[in-house]
Amino acid sequence: MVPTAKETGRNLTAISEFILLGFGDLPKLQIFLFLLFLVIYSLTMAGNLLIVMLVVSDRHLHTPMYFFLGNLSFLESCYSTTILPKMLSSFLTGEKRIYIRACFTQFFIFSCLGGTECYLLAVMSYDRYLAICKPLHYAALMSGRLSFQLAAVSWFSGVLVGTIVTLAVSWLSFCGPNEIDDYFCDFGPNIRYISCSDTHLFELSAFISTSLFTLPPFVFTVASYVFIIHTVLKIPSTTGRQKAFSTCSSHLIVVSLFYGSLMLVYMLPCSKKLRNMKKVFSLVYTVLTPLVNPLIYSLRNKEVKGAMKKGFRSLFMFITL
Repeated sequence: MVPTAKETGRNLTAISEFILLGFGDLPKLQIFLFLLFLVIYSLTMAGNLLIVMLVVSDRHLHTPMYFFLGNLSFLESCYSTTILPKMLSSFLTGEKRIYIRACFTQFFIFSCLGGTECYLLAVMSYDRYLAICKPLHYAALMSGRLSFQLAAVSWFSGVLVGTIVTLAVSWLSFCGPNEIDDYFCDFGPNIRYISCSDTHLFELSAFISTSLFTLPPFVFTVASYVFIIHTVLKIPSTTGRQKAFSTCSSHLIVVSLFYGSLMLVYMLPCSKKLRNMKKVFSLVYTVLTPLVNPLIYSLRNKEVKGAMKKGFRSLFMFITL
């Protein structure tokens, strides 16, 4: 059982701010880290917003698959904007304090986006399942109306998850220490170190909400790919198998990166020895995944590459006029 503040002799005065330690143990690398993450943030925003604009403007991309991709790219832009600007400010100014309300807001938005991404990835896997396993019925089954409804349910479910988890955190008392050994306000792996309340209720509610709202889309995603792989392997020709698998390989890479790093962060034991390792793994789903998503989907997708070439050609013609 985790001892309470009274049992450990900690100060019971309520705190008004947290200190995000981040990568403060690397003082000589702060400028380098600032420049590195500034480039990452710029490329992430440019790549994801470019995909959103292409999906909106190019009529050839007005299909359910690209509609979901546009939602995912918009979500990744929000993900990066929720976390990286504060991190960049900390690298540049050395200011690591964040007011408790701002910390709760960041945690709420992060939780909403994380929950939404779980459902969006599940919806995208279902879309690929229909396209590969039921190609003759795909147009009838995955209509524009259904794709909009699935995207709306994904966003609603993510907001619901974020609300439940944030409310559970808000019931706790924070009276010191006020240091969060992370680069953003992620209470999950750090709650027992910063709260002076008994955190068992929070951990139980977080486990239940995670099990109810994020485990089903994960299982659904895995099941969809089991059926997809089974169908692809039954295709007699090698060319046919390669063509079928190429339509979902990009999504499979993203799913593996996202869920793999997420599990390592939240399923590893909460110990001081593993904190730095978990901090590095969390960079995968908060920083690396939003960065590589546009590259994965554009480099491995003829339609997106064609839309990009057309867009750049139109922009060049507009500039030279």
